[in-house]
Amino acid sequence: MKRYGAEFLGTFWLVLGGCGSAVLAAAFPQVGIGLHGVSLAFGLTVLTMAFAIGHISGCHLNPAVSIGLWAGGRFPVNQILPYIVAQVLGAVVAGGVLYLIASGAAGFDVSKGFVSNGYGAHSPGGYSMMAALLTEVVMTMFFLIIIMGATDPRAPAGLAPIAIGLALTLIHLISIPVTNTSVNPARSTGVALIVGDWAVAQLWLFWLAPIVGAVLGAGAYRLIASEDK
Repeated sequence: MKRYGAEFLGTFWLVLGGCGSAVLAAAFPQVGIGLHGVSLAFGLTVLTMAFAIGHISGCHLNPAVSIGLWAGGRFPVNQILPYIVAQVLGAVVAGGVLYLIASGAAGFDVSKGFVSNGYGAHSPGGYSMMAALLTEVVMTMFFLIIIMGATDPRAPAGLAPIAIGLALTLIHLISIPVTNTSVNPARSTGVALIVGDWAVAQLWLFWLAPIVGAVLGAGAYRLIASEDK
């Protein structure tokens, strides 16, 4: 239960910190942090939580990561569902808290998207469904390769949180214009449920693509990292 609690709190922090930076600070008058700031905020949530709870739960914070680590032989199958439940609950509660904060400002309109992930008319850059699908698969694939590589016993000790946090920052710098960046079904769910409508209708892609990408990334890392006997 301590591990599930850690995943709940960690995912809460990821959604509140990452999505909160986009909703509250990205376009704030004169001192808005923009795309670069939002990307860094997402990376910092993972970096800080990896140091805080990595030794408790592994700091997955992401259903795709949990499934990918299982595919990579790093995580037991009987822990996948409890981890996913804890992660989604943390994201949903964070989405609710963020909504309560954001709705305290005059002119707030949740129908503008609330940083939900989307494609087509709901992609920040108007990218198609296939472009969004490919982006999410490839970004999550490399995220898993980096996670597995950074946490490999042969990697430099103690530096994994930095590599993983910077990887998520880079992923956001690349893909925010395409999908608002998911690579995390829990993050997508936490805000989509607040928006409803199109955000929920398009949510399937932001579960399917990250999970497929995570499994591919785990397989690729196992292939390149296996030691010859």
